[in-house]
Parts: sequence; C-alpha cells; structure tokens
Amino acid sequence: MLSIDPKTVSTAELHGFLLSAVAPRPIAFASTMDKDGNVNLSPFSFFNVYSSKPPVMIFSANRRVRDNSTKHTLENVLETKEVVVNIVNFAIVQQVSLSSTEYPKEVNEFEKSGLTMLKSDTVKPFRVAESPVQFECKVNEVIALGDEGGAGNLIVCEVLKMHINEAVLGTDGKIDQHKIDLVSRMGSNWYCRANLGMFEVPKPLSSIGIGVDNIPSHIRYSKILTGNDLGILGNVDKLPTKEEINTYIEGSIKIREVLSTDDTEQIHKKAQELIVQNDVLSAWKVLLAK
Repeated sequence: MLSIDPKTVSTAELHGFLLSAVAPRPIAFASTMDKDGNVNLSPFSFFNVYSSKPPVMIFSANRRVRDNSTKHTLENVLETKEVVVNIVNFAIVQQVSLSSTEYPKEVNEFEKSGLTMLKSDTVKPFRVAESPVQFECKVNEVIALGDEGGAGNLIVCEVLKMHINEAVLGTDGKIDQHKIDLVSRMGSNWYCRANLGMFEVPKPLSSIGIGVDNIPSHIRYSKILTGNDLGILGNVDKLPTKEEINTYIEGSIKIREVLSTDDTEQIHKKAQELIVQNDVLSAWKVLLAK
C-alpha cells in the first residue's frame, strides 16, 4: 500500500491525490459581483449542503497552488457578502468548464461561456438561466484555512431564495433525479454523470480561449449545435486561417459534398460529428467554410 505523509509531497501532488480519491464531488457554479458591478462566474467542486434550517451550503475557493494568489470569486464575496450558487447538469457542463478559464477580472464569464444572466430577486449577483436550480445566498462567513498556496477558504452561504426549473420536476412536484441529469467532478479531467457514469471534459487551454461570445452569430445561434458544442468551440485560442480551411476542404471529398448542399443544418450536423470525435479544429473549418 502506498502511504503518504502530506508534509513529504508537493502541494500539487497531494492536491491530485485528494481530488482523485474524494469523489464524485458536486459542483457549485458561483456567480458573484464586486463592489463596482464587475460580474464573475466560476465553478468549485469543494462544495456541499450542510444544513436545512437555516439552509446553509459551503464551498471553498482555494488559493492557487502555483503562485498563492486568490480567485476573483473569493475577493468578490469578501467585498459584497453575496453569491448565487447555480447547480450544474450535463446540458451545460462544457460551458461551465470554459468559464473556469482564468480570464482577467473585467471579463464577464457569462459572455465567454455563452450562458444567460438572469436577474436575482434578493441579491445583486445574476443567476445562470440555464442552470436547473439556482440558490440566491448571503455569505455568513468566510473561514480561511491557511495562507499558503492550496489553502482553502470556506464560503458559508445561507440560502435566501431558491429557483427550480419546472422541467426537472416529477409528477409528485419533487426534483426528478433522472430529469435533472446532474454531473460531478472526479480527479484529473474526469467528471461523473449521475445517469450514466464517468466521462471526460478536458480542462480549458492554458492559453485563453476565444469564448462563446466571439463565435460568429450564424454559428452561435445554430438550431443544431448545443450549449456544450459551443463551449467546446469557444475553448480554442484562435480560429483556422482561410488557407487552412481551403486546404482541409480540398483534401476531403465528403466534406465538399456536405458543403455543396448549402444546407446549414447538414453542415452544422457534420461539424457536430467532428466535435464528438474530438476534432474541434476540423469542425471549425467546416463551419467557417461558408
């Protein structure tokens, strides 16, 4: 048996073991706002519910291991004492992953991930309209667990109001666990889908992805491409050049046949097939060929 003294391994190595062993973990998709009104949206998998009366949930915004810096979410809740915790299901998981990219403070991750800001009733931070359940919360306390990289900051949230999409309710008026289709975090790039089991979501690029907001409108508002598809497309750091697109098309008779139909839905279906095959750059080339 491998036995590890936490003091004898690097923080990054210990972090990897902890996340791979303590799983699956629910995801708090936290929406916050600073005192100047700048919006932030980011997922956290150190999260759970701890009390029903009062309704309290806690998530942890850890200090970054690499440079001991703090995250915008932590900075915002310390300033405003408010947060919306949005629940993550499979339909939005790729967009949630994209939002975890470390964009500058002034960048709105709602726009980058292509998710919709929905005004809250009791707090200033926006809700994620696509999330099946949203909790408007006041922050009762922030408990710092240390001052070194990797140290957690427990954000104790009291639920003031919750919103449930009626589409996930069963005939008994309760949340149907099949309809809500929740996902959770495992170790490394792995997630777990409650309905089906584990699947992989590659982490956002080390470089900054273009974001869903920079996807051309005729692609972004496709009748075929899903939010997850858009999240994957928005995670590339640059679009293929015209020369790269032409070279790709010239080299594939099947692609030329699809494009020759001039049928947008068929073209988008082909791009979607390529996304499923993890050939995202080729999908972009198909989408930008017309």
